[in-house]
Formats: sequence, structure tokens, C-alpha cells
Amino acid sequence: MTVALYCVMVASILPILATGMAKWGFRGFDNHQPREWLARQQGWRARANAAQQNSWEALAIFAAGVFAAHLAGAPRSTVDAIAVAFIFVRLAYLVCYVRDWSTLRSLVWAVGLGLSLSLYFLAPQRG
Repeated sequence: MTVALYCVMVASILPILATGMAKWGFRGFDNHQPREWLARQQGWRARANAAQQNSWEALAIFAAGVFAAHLAGAPRSTVDAIAVAFIFVRLAYLVCYVRDWSTLRSLVWAVGLGLSLSLYFLAPQRG
């Protein structure tokens, strides 16, 4: 398995990490209706939940980009480097969201999207 494919696995865990942050240490958590409970949260818990939702959305574009790059025969080292950068950017995004650094969060989000989209353009040019 390549580094980039491991990064897809890590990116799949990031939304779960964000949800765990929202639930962490809160005694009033209702596990019978966790989505409704999360929807009622405010402050950093609400932002962690929002980061979780955005992480699922970002995962689809990133994972498809990694698979497309692999299938197209893009240089493995380049795909791996972009994938690792994406993971670090998404971790920074999570921190920015929870800390309510909205402008920086938007910038970091755009960098992550750019990294994901760049994977689609790595195919060797033929013909």
C-alpha cells in the first residue's frame, strides 16, 4: 500500500476525531440520540461537529483524487507528498475550526481543496 493510500485511511479517521472532540468530557452527552445532541451544541463543540461534517465532504474529493492519480500512473512520490500535505492541512483546518480562527480556517480549507484537485492533474500527458 502506498503512503497516499494510508493518507486516505487517515483522512477517513479525521471526521471521527472531530466528533470525538465534540463529545469529549461532556457529562450530558446523550448516546441515545447523538446527532440531535450534537446539533444542539454551541461554541467549540458545535465547531468541532461542523469540522466533522466538512471533513466527510473533503474526504470524497481527496480519496477520489488519490485513486485517479494512482490509476493514471502519476508519479508515486508526488502523489504521496500531496497526500501527506493534505493530511497536515486538514489537521490545521480542524484546529482552526475548533479555535474559531475563521479567516485562517477558510484559507487552510482552500489549500486543502487545491491539494485534492491537484491530484487529478498529475496524470502523464499522452499524445
